[in-house]
Amino acid sequence: MSSSIKQPNVITCKAAVAWGAGEALVMQEVEVSPPHPQEIRIKVVTTSLCRSDLSALDSHAIFPRIFGHEASGIVESIGEGVTEFQEGDHVLTVFTGECKTFSSFSEYTVVHTGCAVKVSSAAPLEKICLLSCGLATGLGAAWNVADISKGSTVVIFGLGTVGLSVAQGAKIRGASQIIGVDTNPEKRDKAKDFGITEFINPNDCNEPIQQVIKRITDGGADYSFECIGDTGMITTALQSCCDGWGLTVTLGVPKVKPEVSAHYGLFLSGRTLKGSLFGGWKPKSDLPSLVDMYMNKEIKIDEFITHNLPFEEINKAFELMREGKCLRCVIHMPK
Repeated sequence: MSSSIKQPNVITCKAAVAWGAGEALVMQEVEVSPPHPQEIRIKVVTTSLCRSDLSALDSHAIFPRIFGHEASGIVESIGEGVTEFQEGDHVLTVFTGECKTFSSFSEYTVVHTGCAVKVSSAAPLEKICLLSCGLATGLGAAWNVADISKGSTVVIFGLGTVGLSVAQGAKIRGASQIIGVDTNPEKRDKAKDFGITEFINPNDCNEPIQQVIKRITDGGADYSFECIGDTGMITTALQSCCDGWGLTVTLGVPKVKPEVSAHYGLFLSGRTLKGSLFGGWKPKSDLPSLVDMYMNKEIKIDEFITHNLPFEEINKAFELMREGKCLRCVIHMPK
């Protein structure tokens, strides 16, 4: 009986390989092994560029390496014992534990079944790939981690995809004031589309940003979100919260100085600091419902996509992100 089952072979395909910190990715052929037991091999359809990919590329990671984790694709083959997936299923890849685990900058990739979620084949893969990391992380931080209440005040540090997703989640929850903080003035108009009611550029302020926020919120925000990846900003975010119940959620992946330091008085005054992993979502249980919300036009995804590029132009996508000229760039694999 087993001899009649098709055994998948090694696939030779193209991948964008990183050979050194900060260097341009090199397009070359790689061999992708067949899936082992409890693994699936995915034909990547689209993969979007996440800020953590840029941080990892510029860091002292182990090279050579294939980055990428925010992806959508179609199951090409399954390993022994896999019952959850079938060939042809549409899936999103999901990280568990830490970003940068997956290698989606490749035409094919192999992942454990625990790192993929089956989604509706009616949903456009070139859009919903954003839900496999950044967009879902921001929404979940607003809904699951902070549990933003109606009429509350919110301040968000960093208006990239994650920060604007927090804003979208806060708006849907009915927050009365959603303040966005970013040093890029080009973010001002874009931010309003996602629910930001007031935009603050720290470079335009003559006083510490936390003082500005405490003044315009009449004492401090109910919730603050650090979406930059700068551990020094965590103290500022805590100081921007109100006494008694102010909550700060940290989401950014730090590039340097991973240690967090804050005066104990901030906590004695009743403030809380919470971490967040993937917005508190249970991927297999919750991501399909987020896809449904998108299909029902209850959440925005299209508006986050500022660029679409073919796979061979992936280095241009990194340049756009470095220059602060894109939110999400979706990379399209050859058909």
